[in-house]
Amino acid sequence: MANEPEMEATIERISEHKALRAIGWFSVGMAAASLGIFLGFELRSWYKFKKRTPYDFYPHSDNSAAAEYGVGI
Repeated sequence: MANEPEMEATIERISEHKALRAIGWFSVGMAAASLGIFLGFELRSWYKFKKRTPYDFYPHSDNSAAAEYGVGI
């Protein structure tokens, strides 16, 4: 009977340890997921930028009506 308070304290420490461990692993998982989403977004934007042609740098490169603007026709 003298060991009961000690056992209860040990059980409480174990349960606290498990809860903190679960919170820690959840935090690690969320950090990994957010890092993956961020890196995926950056790689996708970098890939899209690499496929641009020189004509993409001009604002109306594919608009044929824009060529007549300002000519005086």
